[in-house]
Amino acid sequence: MIRNTASSWGGVARALHWVIGPTILVMIAFGWWMNHVPARPDRFFYRSIHADIGYVLLVLLLARMAWRLFNPTPALPADTPRWLAAVARANQWGLDLVTLVVIMLGWAHSGAHTPDYSSWFGVFHVPQFTSPDKEAARAWEDRHIFFAYVLLALSVLHIAAAVWHHRVKRDDVALRMVRGTG
Repeated sequence: MIRNTASSWGGVARALHWVIGPTILVMIAFGWWMNHVPARPDRFFYRSIHADIGYVLLVLLLARMAWRLFNPTPALPADTPRWLAAVARANQWGLDLVTLVVIMLGWAHSGAHTPDYSSWFGVFHVPQFTSPDKEAARAWEDRHIFFAYVLLALSVLHIAAAVWHHRVKRDDVALRMVRGTG
């Protein structure tokens, strides 16, 4: 099944989840590595790859958000307390919103950095919406890093909830994202 139902995630939602989620975690780890290795001549190359993948993530995230607008979100189990359901919804919206913020801050940093990171894998140039400015680039990067840590925290909470559903509650909430059936 391609579309979501009231009880399960469809193939498109699952595919987007399993591409975007792990890629975000890899990007956070890659970003940490880039900022904690000594400066060297190929640093620009790694930052360019990071930006290129970020542009792809933006497109995928927007597709995922659009898909969610036109598809139902599977219901949580009937015994889920209202406060926990609210936390789950807030975490999901937080993941989407903070991912978007992290990507946009990275894009802002790209335009402010000299040279910019606009060359998408050498195929074409991504338009930049900020102008070269060393101080602004530093500020955009600082915010990008801060919100990446916020995103990491939300991701850990999301993963912990999936493990809790699967191992402690032993319900089908986590499995619905794996196999699509409830």
